[in-house]
Amino acid sequence: MTEAIAYGEASDGLLDFFTFAMFILDDIDFGDSRPSVKNALGGAASFAAVGARLVAGRTHARSVSWIVDVGSDFPPEVLDVIKSWNTNCVIREDKTRLTTRAWNGYGLNEKRDFKYLTPKLRLEPYMLSEAQVFARTFHMVCSATRCIFIVQEILKIRGELKREGKYPKSEPVPERPFFIWEPVPDLCTPEEQENFFAASRLVDVVSPNELELGMMFGRPGWNEGNQDDRDLVQRILRSGIGPEGEGVLAIRAGKDGSYSYTRTQRIWLPAYHEPDPSKASPVTDPTGAGNSFLGALAQGMVNANREPGKVIESTLGASENWRKSMDSWGKYKYIPMALIFATVAAGFVVEQIGVPQVSVSKDGKELWNGTGFTERVRLYTQRLYKTLEESPQRINGSID
Repeated sequence: MTEAIAYGEASDGLLDFFTFAMFILDDIDFGDSRPSVKNALGGAASFAAVGARLVAGRTHARSVSWIVDVGSDFPPEVLDVIKSWNTNCVIREDKTRLTTRAWNGYGLNEKRDFKYLTPKLRLEPYMLSEAQVFARTFHMVCSATRCIFIVQEILKIRGELKREGKYPKSEPVPERPFFIWEPVPDLCTPEEQENFFAASRLVDVVSPNELELGMMFGRPGWNEGNQDDRDLVQRILRSGIGPEGEGVLAIRAGKDGSYSYTRTQRIWLPAYHEPDPSKASPVTDPTGAGNSFLGALAQGMVNANREPGKVIESTLGASENWRKSMDSWGKYKYIPMALIFATVAAGFVVEQIGVPQVSVSKDGKELWNGTGFTERVRLYTQRLYKTLEESPQRINGSID
């Protein structure tokens, strides 16, 4: 029998974020490079939720929603970490099963192998509360066919609830939420190309990493410096992302940052922790960085007018190159800002095994790994400002 318990205060308005990703306890195997880790708080759900939570901040923590399925073996210390985030988290406990567990193995160039150790329990649209159904953004890690199903079901359920008058009335409900899709690595194969194109046309952001994008088209990887790979981006954009073809292809490239494209725009953002051979790397474990990137990106799509967004505007607003870029993005200028949030959030996640640690400073400010999210946004955009002034073409560009 499953018992559901909600942690965190109820949201008094629309939820900003919901993830369909699963909660998993991770075993991580680094090969011969360092000792393995057992029982780590993980799964795409945890990392996506913490990414969104970083961007939301303490004030809007309860607008981040997710579901955690736990079994008879669930460690109580993991629950303590989840509760410390004060998100709108629903814990579903079933003592007749084990918590979903998985093994993560890392090889060269951060290549990850993954397998489940216990039966998984995935989330279905009908399991969501009415408040969750009306979230502003949805994050998915799944196959293309499941992505299509989730998008269609969420829109169908929202429509039915609206007709019945069962929707949040405290503020206007957008006709359509943002859908952010992370293709599952195992199905990034040439056989899945048509499904990939079909799913991409339904979502607002599709985001494989550079290895997954390459595998989808029978290549060892993807590199923007390669003309064939740039042509591949054009092929995807011509096929269409989003119902109006105005969505984003966000290619996550690990230590090389991210490359994002729309039909008319292109932006490269360096990783928060850029490789520096002269210094010891602060990167400990890349597990979950991509999930947190996309959780933060989703939250950032509806977060631009809050404090971190104002920091970006005040820091980069002095750059004429940035202002021109924002003008060219037009009504979609929230996308580059959301990508900055995503980059900074991923920078927190790679600094330790598992999720970053939240605390409160002596003066009452929220800290993650000892620093504030907004402060890191400031530091990152200051570096970005310098790059924009020295070589703006590296950052921004138009799609010809």
